[in-house]
Order: sequence, then C-alpha cells, then structure tokens
Amino acid sequence: MPLIKAFAKVEDRPTPPEVYNWRTYALASVAAFAAVMIGYDSAFIGTSISLASFKNELGLPTSAAAFAPISANIVTTYQCGAFLGALFGYVTGQLIGRKWGMMSAAAFGVLGAGLTVATTASTGLAPMYAGRTILGFAVGIASSLAPLYISEIAPPAIRGRLVGMYEIGWQVGGIVGFFINYGITQHIGASREQWIIPFYVQLIPAGLYLLSAPILKESPRWLVQKGRRDQALRNLCWIRQLDASHPYLAEEFAEIEAAIEADQKAVGLGFWAPFRHIFRNPALLRRLLIATTLFMFQNGTGINAINYYSPTFFGALGLTGNTSLLTTGIYGVVKTLGALLWAWYLVDQFGRRAILILGALGGGISMIIIGAFNAAKDPANDKSVAGSAGGNMAIAFFYIWTAFYSVSWNGTPWVYCSEVFAAGAVRTVTSMAAAASNWMWNLVISRATPTMFLNMGHSGFGVYLFFGFMQLLSIIYLVLLVPETKHVPLEQMDRLWADKHTWTANSRLMRELQAEHANGTAHGQQRASPDRKSSSLDIEEKA
Repeated sequence: MPLIKAFAKVEDRPTPPEVYNWRTYALASVAAFAAVMIGYDSAFIGTSISLASFKNELGLPTSAAAFAPISANIVTTYQCGAFLGALFGYVTGQLIGRKWGMMSAAAFGVLGAGLTVATTASTGLAPMYAGRTILGFAVGIASSLAPLYISEIAPPAIRGRLVGMYEIGWQVGGIVGFFINYGITQHIGASREQWIIPFYVQLIPAGLYLLSAPILKESPRWLVQKGRRDQALRNLCWIRQLDASHPYLAEEFAEIEAAIEADQKAVGLGFWAPFRHIFRNPALLRRLLIATTLFMFQNGTGINAINYYSPTFFGALGLTGNTSLLTTGIYGVVKTLGALLWAWYLVDQFGRRAILILGALGGGISMIIIGAFNAAKDPANDKSVAGSAGGNMAIAFFYIWTAFYSVSWNGTPWVYCSEVFAAGAVRTVTSMAAAASNWMWNLVISRATPTMFLNMGHSGFGVYLFFGFMQLLSIIYLVLLVPETKHVPLEQMDRLWADKHTWTANSRLMRELQAEHANGTAHGQQRASPDRKSSSLDIEEKA
C-alpha cells in the first residue's frame, strides 16, 4: 500500500483512467526522440576530436594549448546553430505548428549529420563546421518545440513525467555515444574509421526522428489558436481516448478555448503580439527571466563542460586512456538511471523546486570537495595519485555529483519552462526563450572550458570550485524567486504566479482548485470563462 500511494497521481480534479493511455505516452516519446540527437552529440564529440587519428588526418596541432581553440570551435559551432534554431523554433511553432516544426528539425538533422562525414584531409574542417552548425540548428528547433508540444498534450498530473521523456531521450543518446567511443577505441586502431564512425552514427537518430515524426497529432491548443476548432476537438478526443460528450473532455476543451480567447483579447493577434505583451507587462517579463535563468544555473553545474570535454575533466583527475573512457561510460550509465528515476517518480511526486535545491546542495558540495582535493594533490601532474585512497575518493565524489545532478538539474529546467505560462501564444515565445537560454549558456561554458582548465589552477582545481559555488548560489535563487509548479494546470499558472508568497503558493492554489471542484460552485464555468470579472490575466497584471 505505501508503494502504491507513493506513485499516486495528485489531480486538480477527478480524471478518468482512459486519459492516462498509451497514445499520450507514444506521442510524448516520439516528440522527445529529438533529444537523442542532442545527447549523442554531447557524449561522443569531445572524445572523437581528441583522438590522435582525427588530428593527424586533418593536420591539426596535438598540444593541448594549440588544440584548445580548435576543439572549442568544433564544439561551439553546434551551440551557435542551436541558439539560432531555438529562435527559429518560434517561427515554425507559430506559423506551421508544433508537428511540422519538429519534422523540419528532423530534416535539418539528417542534412547536418550528412555534411560532417564529408570531412577529409582535402576539405579540411569546412564540412565539419557547416554540418555541425546545421545539426545544431536542427536540435535548436526541436529543443524549442518538443517540450512545448509535450506540455500541451499532457494531463497535469503526469506532465512532469511526460516532459521528462525529453531528458530520458537525451540520456539514452548520451550513453550510446559514450560506449560507441569506448568500443571503437578498444577494437579499431588509429585510422580514419576510428574517428569517422561516430559521426556516421549521428545519421541514425536523425533519420529515425524524421521517419517517426509524421505520426504526431498536432497540438489541440495550437489548432484552437489558429481557428481550427473541429480538428482540435478530434485530436483531443483521440489523445484522451474519450468522446467529445464526456464531461471531462468537454470541460478540458472548454478551458482550452476560454484560455485562448482570453489570450487573444489580452495579447492580441499577429506574429509579434506575444512579444509586445510580454515586454509591456513587467510581471510576465519577470516570470520569463526567472524561469529561463534556470538554464544559467544548469550550465553552472558543469554538466556541459563535462559532456563535451570529458577527456579533459577526467585527465584533471589523473585518469587517462581506456580508464578515462570507461569512467566516462559509467558516468553516462549513472546519469541515465538517475534520469529514469527522476522522470518516472521524483519530478511529479516531489515537485520541481525541492529536487533542484537538493541537487544543487549535494552537487555543489561534491564539486567543492573535488576542487579542494585537486588543489592539494595535483592528480593531473602527479600520476601516483591515481588509484590512491584520495584519488578514489575524488572519483567517488564525481559519481555522487552525477547522481545528484541526474535526479535534479538534468531535466527539471526544461519541465519548469514548458509549463510556467498559461497563455498559449505567450508560451510559444517562452519555450523559444528557454531553449535559446539553454544554448546560449551552453555555448558560453563550452567555449570557455578549454581556457578555464589552462588558467584556473593546476589540475583545474579552480574549475571544480567555480562549478561548486555556482550550485550553492542557485539555492538562494530557488528559495526566493521560484514557485513550485507541480500538478497545476497550465490554465491556472497565472494564479500561481500572482501569489506573493512564493514558497507556499503551490499548496495554497491546489487546495483552492480542489475545493472549487468539490463544492460544485460552477467549477467549470469559473475556470473556463474568459469574461469573468477577475480573470487570471487581470490578477497577473495587478501582481
């Protein structure tokens, strides 16, 4: 009984069991498959371009100092493309819809991956840079639209779990990338095949995404926004496996229509209307900045520095060669297991804010301990440290950091940013802003990491300390500014953010919503009517 109760869904209203059906999970899984492309790239690229076979064939320098800017260029062309793609995600999401936007991302992904494998000694790095930019553009579009799409089709009680599938896809791609590199370096000698095969493998997730995307059903919320009411109702009935006459579906559809009608009155029509609305409304702008800044703190954990430059990170701990590659693979396994636990249990049971605070506390302390050890022992230059009690302790704390990160900061910012706005038109802009923020900070950290290790102390101890203190700083941010969003319907997010008592706003609102339904005081009318005297938009503007 305690186990069953632990996995119980907390609902804002009684929900028919048909709503939690295979179709919802299937659509979320297909949309989230875009993240496999992202995860694979982050896992394989750092090791592949550090191989001597890659450098020798293309005539690149082998010293760490000379190769650092080149490796940074190869990695960050991807982030530059992703940043631009995230911005373009708004265009596709607004004009052609979530489904066709994700299909365009898949097509760009195939093109970009194909260009990278055209890199040879005669072409130099030009196809590599072009291909990685286009591939980044593809994942930027997908990262803007996939979490948005999933949040729009998800029932509130399992929204965190479904958006979490995006993070699971990221980790699945990552673990494949780590072990492909390990297997190749174990069984293929120094040659073109040794470094080019991982680039060919990129074509597989991109191609599968392109083949599977057509089965997606367009978001009912987007269809209502575009005036295609009948198709929206058909899609919602199909997704929920309920007839249009079912009270639950009728109420949900009425809420969607009412919310969009209220959006259009408050936000206006046109491509730029959501931007004008956000920037004219300080409360909405503040909410946007609070949510998207989570990605600064996510990258401040050190995750993308480790993903893209794992040989450098593990070299600073005294690990080299196959030992470093195996450690990287185990790191990928721990992250994947943590992501599964997070998505299927933690994020919807314990919420967003609590696990972020816990992850920042455990991860921050772990990084500071590693930094202090590296400052004292200098394992990168003293090979006797590897395998010692102190060296093993540092590796253990690295895995402890991984465990804390994987069940908290790994995917929670994506869930949070996908759900904090009620207005559908505004939510497309905020999804774009979240993805752009992620890739901007990803770019900053990825570009800076090689230089940081060269200049922030022996064995990079200053790098570990920097990431540790960034995580501890995020706790203050979370406590003061970030309200909990778990179980709150999208249409009620304005009421949540209008509450000045950030720490307790969620529990108070959930009690209100449950009481409204239990009392039967025109619950559906109250939550669905765009013309009520005190709408959530009114509350937000007064906040």
